[in-house]
Amino acid sequence: MRDVLVFIGFGIGLWIFYRIAMKEPIIPWGEKKTRENNRFKKKKNPNNKSNIDLDEEPQPFKDLFKDLEGIQGHMLRYKDDTFVMLAEVEPVNYFLLSQAEQEAIDVVFERWLAQTNYRFQIYLQNRYVDLSDQIESMRKSMEDAEDLSENAREYAKTMVEDLTEWQRIAPRFETKRYLLNIYQVKSNDISADNKDELEQKIVDKAFSELSRRYFAARNQLRKARIDVQLLTSEGITEVLYHAFNRKRAVKSRFKDFGPNEMLSLFVTSDQDDIRVNLVKEGLEDEAVSEKEREEEDKAS
Repeated sequence: MRDVLVFIGFGIGLWIFYRIAMKEPIIPWGEKKTRENNRFKKKKNPNNKSNIDLDEEPQPFKDLFKDLEGIQGHMLRYKDDTFVMLAEVEPVNYFLLSQAEQEAIDVVFERWLAQTNYRFQIYLQNRYVDLSDQIESMRKSMEDAEDLSENAREYAKTMVEDLTEWQRIAPRFETKRYLLNIYQVKSNDISADNKDELEQKIVDKAFSELSRRYFAARNQLRKARIDVQLLTSEGITEVLYHAFNRKRAVKSRFKDFGPNEMLSLFVTSDQDDIRVNLVKEGLEDEAVSEKEREEEDKAS
């Protein structure tokens, strides 16, 4: 009897070892574990930058624009007749000032905050530093200079190329500061004869109130050497463009849209070949005339 129990125990041990080795449940009718081949399973490394979707753009303004209706009268307008006026704030070089000057700036800023009893927000936007204009200006100056030696010209060319490559591989950021004044118009308090008149009065009232707040902030912060400049509809569009296209804005610059006529109106109806050729000839003539004017300006 003892030998039988020994053999049974030894058999049970072998069964358990076999089932564990095969990654099967010890009890035959138990739930079978799913076998996974970890050899081909892709592991995610949180520190690996390749796992990050670089095409996904941050959207810091997403919550602010859920009910946005559009840009009207140099203001953002929402569906509930809330208007937002944006102003760009030029900072003061605070840490290069003396202790007394810093104290004066703090007093003025604190006084402005204490006197402000309406809705406003401060928005900081980080943008990639764009040196394209400066690089192009350096290249143009190098090409127009006639008294440069061959070594100096070669050095300037190398410096421009290095600066262009440095901007491409090592982007830098700059911070833009904006003051957002917010005001909601109560349409029930406005009397009008028709819908168009009501819409115009709503916009005028919002612009009047937000302009008053803007000028009050500008005059107050000017005492602290802080310059505040009102943004037009184009400036607001640029802020939105950089907010939602921070990475794409490096190559597709907002300032190039106008010169490249990307914002111009165009005809979408079907046109015959004669009209298309006439338009092309007109554009070519205009380009030739522009080139002749530039040559005359250089000659003069």
